[in-house]
Formats: sequence, C-alpha cells, structure tokens
Amino acid sequence: MPYPWLDEYLLSKMDVTKDYKEEWSATRYFVGGKMFAMQGGDKTGKPVFTMKLEPMYGDFLRRTHPDIVPGYHMNKVHWNSLYLDGVVPDDVVREMADQSYQIVLQALSRKIQKEIIG
Repeated sequence: MPYPWLDEYLLSKMDVTKDYKEEWSATRYFVGGKMFAMQGGDKTGKPVFTMKLEPMYGDFLRRTHPDIVPGYHMNKVHWNSLYLDGVVPDDVVREMADQSYQIVLQALSRKIQKEIIG
C-alpha cells in the first residue's frame, strides 16, 4: 500500500476510533460516533479508501486524479474512493483525510464538538 501512514494519521486526530465491520470487510473510522472514512475493497476486491469531501472538491479530485472515483457503495456526491494502488500524492491524500474529518466533526452537535475539542 503506498499510504502506510494513513491509518496512524487518522487515529492521531482527536476522538477518532476505528472498528472492523466484517459484513463489509471494511475498517471504519469515526469521530463522535459518525463515520468519516472507510478502508475496504470495490466489487472486484481492489483496495479503496473512502472519505467524505465537499462535493466541489471531490469532483475536482475525480477529474484530476484517475485513482479517485465516486465513493464505492456510498453517496456519490459526498463520498470519494481512493484506489490504494494508485499514484495520488501524499499531500492530496492528507488533505482528503483532513477535510473528511472536519466535515463530520462540524456536523456534530456543538455539545459533542466541545467535548471533543475542549
């Protein structure tokens, strides 16, 4: 996998937890109990990492990088899948992870945000 740092990077963010959903064969990442990223496979088993992005940014990335596609088994407007055998630069993947975390964090209630951020 060309992004061996990604799991540790996501887990370093405040209040992030992960689990493994056996039925989906996927590792899921949560903030405040809401999923913001998932590592699994597409219909052929090819490994993908799926993250929630602002629609315009996701569309831009899909047009710019062939290894980023609409989210596999997710809402195609808000979720984007990154093929893990692709060649997307680390800084782009890091920005995707940061944005996904922030989108979900900001959608949580102010009370939960305060508990997480302090």
